[in-house]
Amino acid sequence: MNVIEIKDLVKIYSNNVMEVTAVDNVNLTIEKGEFTAIVGPSGSGKTTLLNMIGGLDQATSGQILVDGVDVSTLNSKQLVDFRLHNIGFVFQSYNLIPVLTASENVSFIMEMQGLDKATIQSRTTEILTEVGLGDRMESRPNQMSGGQQQRVAVARAMASRPKFIIADEPTANLDSKTTEKLLDIMEELNEKENITFLFSTHDQRVVNKARRIIVLEDGKIVKDEKVR
Repeated sequence: MNVIEIKDLVKIYSNNVMEVTAVDNVNLTIEKGEFTAIVGPSGSGKTTLLNMIGGLDQATSGQILVDGVDVSTLNSKQLVDFRLHNIGFVFQSYNLIPVLTASENVSFIMEMQGLDKATIQSRTTEILTEVGLGDRMESRPNQMSGGQQQRVAVARAMASRPKFIIADEPTANLDSKTTEKLLDIMEELNEKENITFLFSTHDQRVVNKARRIIVLEDGKIVKDEKVR
């Protein structure tokens, strides 16, 4: 079953002086339960591609179907709702809400989804404990290290049980021990709950964990292989 289907996708950035084709006629399908890394040099189009799949950026042309829904046809309000119930995001820069504690950052999306208080509390405690932050639930981002903040961000993406998680360079600012712990947690969640993971990364540790590797160069897919 395809959770993501991309057809003839193009993204062109332009100004009065020049045009840059960031994504160049990409065709791609991602099946449910995949653990896939998109790799390539800086400027290859990895982040742009992920942003379009996640509805954070609009394609110039082509289609992106997520669970059969054409993301490009949704208006702003529909996109927000669609992301809320279907997609988890993990960013290199964490993107935590600074005035909220770790538990409040994780709970926030579930509250927006309308889950009951008991479920939210139970799931928040469970997932923060899983990522090794059971003792930091009431800490705010400025009271935590970068690695701890990224673990909160991963917990937040996982907590709402999305159909798939987009992770853009999620380990870029983390030490080796924290990276291995996070990757183990994400791999376990992928295997137990069949949540699809789609990474963009330069990190060989992420590549080594991936079961499929897609190589982008100059906005084009130049290699696509299942490695395990």
